[in-house]
Amino acid sequence: MIVAGALALAACGESQPAAPHEPVNVSVVQLRPEAVTIHDVLPGRVAAYRVAEIRPQVGGIVQHRLFREGSEVAAGQPLFQIDPAAFAAEVDMAAAVLRRAEAVLDRAEAQVRRVEALLKTNTATQQAHEGAIAARAQAAADVAHSRAALERRTLDLGFATLRAPIAGRIDHALVSEGALATPGGASPLAIVQQIDRVYVDLRQPARHLEALRRLARADGADAGAVAILSADGEAFPVVGRLLFSGVSVDPGTGEVILRVEAENPGRLLLPGMFVRARLLREKRPEALLVPLQAVQRDGNGMEHVSIVEDPGRVAWREIVTGAQIDGRIVVERGLRAGERVIVEGQDHVQPGAQVTALPWQRERVADAEPQR
Repeated sequence: MIVAGALALAACGESQPAAPHEPVNVSVVQLRPEAVTIHDVLPGRVAAYRVAEIRPQVGGIVQHRLFREGSEVAAGQPLFQIDPAAFAAEVDMAAAVLRRAEAVLDRAEAQVRRVEALLKTNTATQQAHEGAIAARAQAAADVAHSRAALERRTLDLGFATLRAPIAGRIDHALVSEGALATPGGASPLAIVQQIDRVYVDLRQPARHLEALRRLARADGADAGAVAILSADGEAFPVVGRLLFSGVSVDPGTGEVILRVEAENPGRLLLPGMFVRARLLREKRPEALLVPLQAVQRDGNGMEHVSIVEDPGRVAWREIVTGAQIDGRIVVERGLRAGERVIVEGQDHVQPGAQVTALPWQRERVADAEPQR
C-alpha cells in the first residue's frame, strides 16, 4: 500500500506543468546612424617659433649687460658690450695704413703723368714709362688691401657690441660682467626666443594619417584648425594650424610627429610647456554609437555586446570599437542599424534567454574629451 501511494503521488507530480520563468527586464537602445565628428586629443610640447643664441664673434672682457633679464627685446637691440678699446686702436692703425697707401698711390700717379710728359719729348724711355705704370698699379692694390683691412677692423669694433638678431623674449644672462667672451665657446651668452607665435609638436599614431589626409583634401583649411589645451584640459584662447606631419614613423611607438603653429600674443604658451591638442581626425555622416556600459570584454580582450533579437531572445555579438564621444563609443564593425543593444541588465542574462526590452533612459553626463 505504501509503494502504491508513492507511485500515485509521483504520477500526479509528473502530470502538473512546470511554472514558466518570468522574462528579465533589460534596457536597450536601438541603433540609428548619426553624423559625428571624431577628434584626437594628443600630447605635445611647445617650441619657440625662432631661437637665437647670442654668441661673440670677437674675444674680450664683457663690460656691460645692456638688457633686463626676461624682457622683450627688439631686433638689433644691444645686449652685451665687450671692451672695445683694443678694437678701436686697431681701427685707428688700419686707417693710418690706408692713408699711407693712398699717399703712395698719389705719388705713383704723379710719376706716371711726369713720365708720360717726358715721353712725348723723347726725354724718357719706354721702360721708365712701363715702370711708372707698374708702380701705380701696385700702389692702387695696396690701397685696396688697406681699405679692406680697415673695414675688417671696423667690423670687429662693431662686433664688440652684441645685438639681438631677432625680436623676442630674452632669458637670463649666462655670463656676468667681467667674464671673458671667446668666439666658438661652448655656451652662448644668452638666448632670445620669439614666442609671439609658437610651434606645438604632437605625436599621433601613424594609422590615423590617411584619415587626416582625406579630411584635409575634403575640407581644406578648416581641417587644419587645432585647439590647444592645458594639461588639465582647459582650452587656451589660441587656435593652432596644422603645418605638416613627420616623414618617418618611430619604430618603437608607431607614431609620427605633427607640427602645429599657433599665434601666442598673450605669451601664455611658453617653450617646453606640456600641452594637449584637440585635432580633427575625421567626419562620419552615418556612424553607429553605443553607450560605453553596453560594451563588455572577455578574458582575451575581445569586445562584445548583448543584443535582443526577435522574438525577445538574447544574443552576443563581437564588435570592433573606435573613438569615444560623450560617454559613447563608435562601433566600427559587428553591428547594423536597427539592432537593439542591451545597455543595462546584460549581466543577468545569457545568450538564448527570453527578455523584455525596455527603452534605456540615458543619464545626463558631462561632455568628455574624445579619446585616441
